[in-house]
Amino acid sequence: MTVIEPTFSAHGDRHFDGMADKFANSLYAKRRGALRLALLERLLPEMLALRSQPALDVGGGLGQLSGWLARRGHPVTLCEPARDMLERAGEALADTDVALRALPLQALPEQAPGPWPLVTCHAVLEWMADPRAALATLAGLLAPNGQLSLMVFNHDALRFSNVLKGNLERVMDDRLAGLGKGKRLTPISPVRHAEVMRWAEESGLRVTHHAGIRVFDDYLQQPVETAGMDERLLELEWRYCRDEPYWRLGRYLLYTLVPARDEDDDR
Repeated sequence: MTVIEPTFSAHGDRHFDGMADKFANSLYAKRRGALRLALLERLLPEMLALRSQPALDVGGGLGQLSGWLARRGHPVTLCEPARDMLERAGEALADTDVALRALPLQALPEQAPGPWPLVTCHAVLEWMADPRAALATLAGLLAPNGQLSLMVFNHDALRFSNVLKGNLERVMDDRLAGLGKGKRLTPISPVRHAEVMRWAEESGLRVTHHAGIRVFDDYLQQPVETAGMDERLLELEWRYCRDEPYWRLGRYLLYTLVPARDEDDDR
């Protein structure tokens, strides 16, 4: 069995070189990955004003989101530091209007500055050594009326799921962040909702929409065993993913952020 050694950037960020197969087979080929994509396909048209504008997909991985945007008429630039992820994305997106660039987030202000009317950054900040600085960088890429679709791994959901598993000492000691190693790949920087709100304000952004991704699925005590149960679970997720208190317990938190404006600008 080939053992993939974890890759960290000079900034201390976890990259996923050599892990394209693992992500394709262990995440997106499973129910949890399919459920995540199905919810995003429903939520994003409600949470974003999509007008076929150019889009920058930051940490786009295997290219699922870039492909979805391209099929809706957006010219997309997908940036991903892991070469094998980028190669796999290129194969899947060969017939779409997606440009591929092997760039980490920190290089974007120089290499892909925009300003961009639409930036997407899904499941990236939790793998950054400094997610606060990463959000500030993303804010600087936005056009004055631009939109940022941000999805982060939820620290509070990680705490709750560890309590359910009986990992009480780990929770009491707040030892929830991962090391970027091992099969489960717990993120090194899980993010709290309060942090997103604070960092957004610091970066001159405001939240216009929010939702939770997988607000029930990750807490199931019994496996979902039939296609019919899969469909009912999706409908339950869809019904409650924007409602209190459920959205706050989603495995991922999904936000739309836009540049903050003075009150006079809204009149």
